Amino acid sequence: MEKKRSSFTGRIGFVLAAAGSAVGLGNIWRFPYLAAKYGGGTFLIVYIILAITFGFALMVTEIAIGRKTGLSVVGAYKKLDKRFSALGWLAAAVPIIIFPYYCVIGGWVTKYSAMFITNQMDAAAQDGYFKGFISNTWEPLGWFFLFIALTALIVLLGVKGGIERASKILMPVLVIMTVGICIFVMCQPGALDGVLYYFTPTLDGLNVNMILAALGQLFYSMSLAMGIMITYGSYMKKDVDIEKSTKQIEIFDVGIAVLAGLMIVPSVFVFSGGDLSKLQAGPSLMFITLPQVFQNMWAGQIIGALFFILVLFAALTSSVSLMETIVSIITDKTKLNRRLVCFIVLIGALLVGVPSSLGFGVWADFTIFGMSILDFFDFISNSVMMPIVALFTCLLVGYFIGTKTIGDEVKLSSKFKREKMYTVIIKYIAPIFILAILVSSVLNTLGIIKL
Repeated sequence: MEKKRSSFTGRIGFVLAAAGSAVGLGNIWRFPYLAAKYGGGTFLIVYIILAITFGFALMVTEIAIGRKTGLSVVGAYKKLDKRFSALGWLAAAVPIIIFPYYCVIGGWVTKYSAMFITNQMDAAAQDGYFKGFISNTWEPLGWFFLFIALTALIVLLGVKGGIERASKILMPVLVIMTVGICIFVMCQPGALDGVLYYFTPTLDGLNVNMILAALGQLFYSMSLAMGIMITYGSYMKKDVDIEKSTKQIEIFDVGIAVLAGLMIVPSVFVFSGGDLSKLQAGPSLMFITLPQVFQNMWAGQIIGALFFILVLFAALTSSVSLMETIVSIITDKTKLNRRLVCFIVLIGALLVGVPSSLGFGVWADFTIFGMSILDFFDFISNSVMMPIVALFTCLLVGYFIGTKTIGDEVKLSSKFKREKMYTVIIKYIAPIFILAILVSSVLNTLGIIKL
């Protein structure tokens, strides 16, 4: 007798879990520095337009595929069309690659959270502290182990008892903390200039590079093309409104990203005296620039602690979705006990994650195409594999099984109000844009073009 598949209790549980997956490090640190780099308000407007059109279409597709097939990503693509079986395996490889190195970064966030909580802000804000920390052999590994253990514990408790329950606690707290820190930051002397820069659109910022950057952020931020939404969709009950749920996930995702910008852009603006280069520091923005910002801010110790706890929550909800996707794939294919699969995934991720951590220390001299181990994994998964998965998913739905297949699944629980827009995007617009993302990302990473 086949074991009944787990499911979320209802729409709220699904939305919070899926939003928790979407809201991660990409929203908290990557979105603000991209917004600062590409013209502030202009980037915001373009991103929001893309989210409610392009992002909406891709997310509806993945959720509907998951619910229609009732399977994780490997089985789902095969069930829709056997010719696309390989696509399921490619999509499955994305979270398998991302999960270990994401938990390495999650370990860094856990370390900084602990430092601010234990009144060590001044040490964290010192020049060279972050580089010294990640180049150490054992300490980063210890925090990596702790973060991945927290992730595994939530996944081990199951869909209802672990993922849904954790999301119902973490997501509301995350929203409250984000709003609270934003209000505090905007009340700081000189913060208004940063707020105005962040929200004011300029035509100078509107160009092809900015649009491609916004599209790339959309994939990174909304957990698209990595099997997560298909997996979560497979846990969705048939009476839950897919279109409405997708809108609510997008509101969470875009809302947190915009609020993260309101936390970070005005803060750095005040600290740097309007020097926008401080906002374009990539990963070091969170671990180098922001501790220095908090050190020079009134009540910075408290605000810094709240900020890093917030980032820890966001990182944790995303890592849970990555691990759950891998666990779901293996469980569906092997029918092994869920607890055993969780343990296998945990051990595998620990082994794969260790090189990513050591790549900044004892293995720093080992590079792949000039990239550190972690950066290479990030490039392969985000810049190459995810666009390929998204492109062939659009082709599958648009030209093989037909957009009506997705539309019929959506209409099981509600009217599909934006069905015409959905069809046009999936068949004609999305493939072109995704191909542009793929080509430009690869050429940019290889140094052939500069975005």
